[in-house]
Amino acid sequence: MTRLTRRFFLTTTAAVALAAASFTMPGLSLAQDTPKTGGTLVATWGGFEPQAVFVPGGGGSSPLISSTKILEPLIRMDDNAEFFPVLATDVTASDDFTSYDITIRDGVTWHDGEPFTVDDVIYTVNEYWKPMVAGAALSNFTGIEKIDEKTVRMTFSKPTPEFFFKNVLATSLVLPEHIYAGTEIATNPINNTPVGTGPFKFKEWVRGSHIEYDKNEDYWDEGKPYLDGLVIRYWRDAASRAAAMEAGELKLGIFNPIPAPDIDRLTETDDFVATSDGYLGAAWASTIEFNSRNPIVDDPAVRKAILTAIDRALIADVVYFGRAKPGVSFVSSVNPIFHDPDLPKYDFDPEKAAEMLDAAGYPMKDGKRFTVDLLAAGWFEENGKVGQFVKQNLEDIGIEVNLKVPDRASSIKGIYNDYDYDIALSNHASQVEQVPRQTNYVTTDGIVKGAAFRNANGYSNPEMDELVNAMAIEVDEEKRVEMAHKMQEIIAEDLPITILVEMESTTVHADEVKGLEGRADISADSLSDVWLDD
Repeated sequence: MTRLTRRFFLTTTAAVALAAASFTMPGLSLAQDTPKTGGTLVATWGGFEPQAVFVPGGGGSSPLISSTKILEPLIRMDDNAEFFPVLATDVTASDDFTSYDITIRDGVTWHDGEPFTVDDVIYTVNEYWKPMVAGAALSNFTGIEKIDEKTVRMTFSKPTPEFFFKNVLATSLVLPEHIYAGTEIATNPINNTPVGTGPFKFKEWVRGSHIEYDKNEDYWDEGKPYLDGLVIRYWRDAASRAAAMEAGELKLGIFNPIPAPDIDRLTETDDFVATSDGYLGAAWASTIEFNSRNPIVDDPAVRKAILTAIDRALIADVVYFGRAKPGVSFVSSVNPIFHDPDLPKYDFDPEKAAEMLDAAGYPMKDGKRFTVDLLAAGWFEENGKVGQFVKQNLEDIGIEVNLKVPDRASSIKGIYNDYDYDIALSNHASQVEQVPRQTNYVTTDGIVKGAAFRNANGYSNPEMDELVNAMAIEVDEEKRVEMAHKMQEIIAEDLPITILVEMESTTVHADEVKGLEGRADISADSLSDVWLDD
C-alpha cells in the first residue's frame, strides 16, 4: 500500500465510524500532564475585532474565533486530517454514498437549558447551511429527515465523497432552532450574544476592548472546560500585543499575534512558547490574482512574466522576517492530501521577465510597457509592504504601477464588488478539502458580485468547471487526488490566482498555557482542552 493510499485509508475508512468510545479530544490525548482546573485565560489573535460575535455568513477569522467558543459543529478535524466527534457521535455513508446517517450526542443542552435535538440539526441544514454557508458544497443535497430521536439522514442526488462531506460537517456550526426559527438569521440580534452548546457561555462584549466568556458548567464533555473563564482581547497593533504578553496581561495569541522579532526574543526565554502547529485547516497565504476583465493581465503570458519579475523569496525574508516561503501552487504545500509539488515554477528572473513581455507583445515604449492598478488588501499590515515590493519589481521591468492600500471595508468593496483593480494582493486561509471553498476562486459559479473571498477575477474555464464538478461527486479518493493535481496544473498555466508566498502561521503563548495540541485549525477550536499550569 502506498503512503498516499494509506493516508486516505486512515482519513476516510477508519475515521468513518466516529464512535465516541474510540475518540478523545485531541488536546487531552496528547497532553503529558494532568490538567488543572480554574483560572481565566486572556487570548488574542493577529487581526482586528469582529463585526459581530457570530457572523452567520462567515465574516473572516475574527468572528470565527469569537463564535466557536460558544457554537459547535457536528465533528472536527485534527492535525492528522482525521475527524473526531463533537455534537455527532457517528456519521455513516450509504453504500452508494448518496446518503449519510448522522447520530447526535445524548445529554447536550443549549446554554439557556433547552435540549439539543435532531430538530436543531434539521433546521440548521435547511435554513442555515444550504442557503448561507454551505450552498456550493450542498449543491446536490435533496433533503434531511428524522430517522429517530437521535438520528437524521441527509440525502443527495449524486454520490457525495466522504472526506468532502465530513469537511462540511466539521466547518459548519449548528444553530438553536428555538432561537432562530422565524427570524432572519443574518440580522438576528442574538448574533451579538450567541447561545450555543460549547464549553463557554457569552458574558459580555465591550466594543473596542474585549469579549468575555464564562465556563459552561453543564458542558457535555464531562470535566471540561478546564478554565473558569476566557477573555478575547483586541489590540490594534502587534507591538501592543507583544507588550501585553511581556507584562503578563496576555497569555495566548494565535495567527502571528506579535512582530516576528518579538517572537524570537520572547521564546529565547523559558516563559513563552511559539508553535506553527494548529494551522493545517487554515493554511494562510499571501495571494496574487489578475483581473480577467483587463485584456492585458488576462493574458497568461503576461501573468507568467509578472510572477517571474517578483522576488518572492525577498518578500518572504523581509516582509515576513523569514516566516514565509515562496508559493509553488494554488494549493498549500502543507496540505497532506491534495498538494502537487511537481508544477511549473516562476523563479525570480527580471531579465527573463522582460523578455517574456517583449514576446507577449508589450515592448518598452516611451519608457514603459503598460500601466496597472495594484490593490493591496488592507486587512493585514504586511500586504501594503508586499505591495511596495511588487510595485518596485514591476517598475524595474517597465510596468507602471498605481498602488492602492485601502482599509478592510474598502478593500472588500474594491476587489469583490467593484472589481476595481488589475492585480490584487490578498490572502486566504485554505482548508485541506478543496471543494468548494478553494475552488470557488477559480470556477465560474464562484463569480458572485459582492461575495467576498471567492472568484473576483472573472476567470471562467469550462475545463476547470467540469473538473471541479467531477471532484464534488467522485467517491474514489485516489481519483480525487488526481483531479486536484490536474486542477493545480491548469491554474499554474492560466494563473488567474496563485499563492505569492505561504505564510508560516504562529501561535505564541505563555509556558503555563497547556492543552493546545492536536488541532487542525486553532482559530476554530473551542479551547475546551486548554488549561493553566500556574
